[in-house]
Amino acid sequence: MTTLPNQPLSGNAMPRFAGIASMMRLPLADSAAGLDAALIGVPLDTGTSHRPGARFGPRAIRAESALLRPYNMATGAAPFDRLQVADLGDVPINPYSLAKSIDIISAHYDAVLATGCTPLTLGGDHTIALPILRAVARRHGPVALVHVDAHADINDDMFGERIVHGTPFRRAVEEGLLANGKVWQIGLRGTGYAADDFDWPRQQGFHLVLAHEVWFKSLAPLMAEVRAAIGPEHPVYLSFDIDGIDPAYAGGTGTPEIGGLTVPQALEIVRGCHGLNLIGADLVEVSPPYDLSGNTALLGANLLYEMLCALPGVPRR
Repeated sequence: MTTLPNQPLSGNAMPRFAGIASMMRLPLADSAAGLDAALIGVPLDTGTSHRPGARFGPRAIRAESALLRPYNMATGAAPFDRLQVADLGDVPINPYSLAKSIDIISAHYDAVLATGCTPLTLGGDHTIALPILRAVARRHGPVALVHVDAHADINDDMFGERIVHGTPFRRAVEEGLLANGKVWQIGLRGTGYAADDFDWPRQQGFHLVLAHEVWFKSLAPLMAEVRAAIGPEHPVYLSFDIDGIDPAYAGGTGTPEIGGLTVPQALEIVRGCHGLNLIGADLVEVSPPYDLSGNTALLGANLLYEMLCALPGVPRR
């Protein structure tokens, strides 16, 4: 008798508004051992510079994820038929110390990655990308990066602080966590303080795709270029800030910028990561206090599911 891996709790077995609010109503686990992939919350917004609230993002995303079902009607992916997946709960960050939280997060991911489990993260503000990348690079070496965001997050410092949500990818470059020439930043836009906001990443060899350059366009051709440039073997990390999407669709975030990506473009980016050696991903900056309809958290939950469907070993129709 063949036993399937963990399955999300069906809405026919328990109403979707009831039961434990785990991600996609998956079983909860206290260890990554034996898991192919895991959903992990990082409820931190101490690094936020404008509107707070992302600390509540993991809880809201889990609540909205109750609507998700196991089969992807668009791509034919059925991740729970091939992968053992569970919700590992939240990293126990220190709400009084960002520096201590960074170390806690990094150590937590070291332990998860040591089991061979692929982490998919529910943020939390974008500060969390740095400690996760530190752990990922210790496991896999410098990684390629697909980064969706309104902002490049390459500030040298903010208010004199070198590790906050606007600095993770400058620190990642300085620490050698990213593979040279294999970083794409998609959806950048808005106002800035100087041209250096976008010039610095170009000088590091980043590939920048500004939002206005892809208005009204499919991003499937772009993602085909990304797959060809990175190749199927090199480890890739996907970091998705929900403010990469236009606030018309995802207004529940800390630093919204008009003129952003559409939801179909966001789906094309994540689905376009299928075929890459995706070894981790995050969805950050959902701020429930500014998400009164729950639509931003719902979108975040769907994108995390799509990330799961894009993992190696998940076939498509």
